[in-house]
Amino acid sequence: MRIVIAEDDPLLREGLALLLRAEELDVVATAGTPGEFLVAVDEHAPDVAIVDVRMPPTHTDEGIVAAVEARRRQPGLAVLVLSAYVEQAFATELFAVGAAGLGYLLKERVGRVEEFLAALRRVADGGSVIDPEVVAQLLARNRRPDTALSELSPREREVLGLMAEGLGNTAIAERLFVTDGAVHKHIRSIFAKLQLPPDDRADRRVTAVLRYLDGGQR
Repeated sequence: MRIVIAEDDPLLREGLALLLRAEELDVVATAGTPGEFLVAVDEHAPDVAIVDVRMPPTHTDEGIVAAVEARRRQPGLAVLVLSAYVEQAFATELFAVGAAGLGYLLKERVGRVEEFLAALRRVADGGSVIDPEVVAQLLARNRRPDTALSELSPREREVLGLMAEGLGNTAIAERLFVTDGAVHKHIRSIFAKLQLPPDDRADRRVTAVLRYLDGGQR
């Protein structure tokens, strides 16, 4: 797995590189600015990019913008975005063009090495990951009665939240102590309530997660 790291904090940048190299992962380049990051992507064609949300010069959304541009330049590039805080708008912007090979984690998750590495590998394999704390806060925020999400039962919201974290049916069943069949039933109900009919052009799980991210407004 070839990795490029984009992080303006030199201590965190080098710390991430050391952590990943200790796991025998190939960190091919590190960058401190969005421009340096895009040059590294062009030069090294990595499998995965780890990108800080807030980067120079304004420390607002430069990391998100750079991540989106990197995926435009290199379709299929997996991107794991790190953020110090839960920022729903940034998460929604990142996943707006699809969730495959994308992840959004809080920086504190890096300290939980096994969880961080599992998320990195899931994203590299084409899956999607959203930090559990991000999911929890989005659940709390998206309870307005005028959204499609308001039609979901509490259990269906749990299932959708776990889907947003990137869990498959079996993992969701294990987390909720239910059968795979029960999870499948809940997911079918979620799709129906969010009006997501079968469509070969779109992954309904991804579409449901995107609907969840922006509060049911899609």
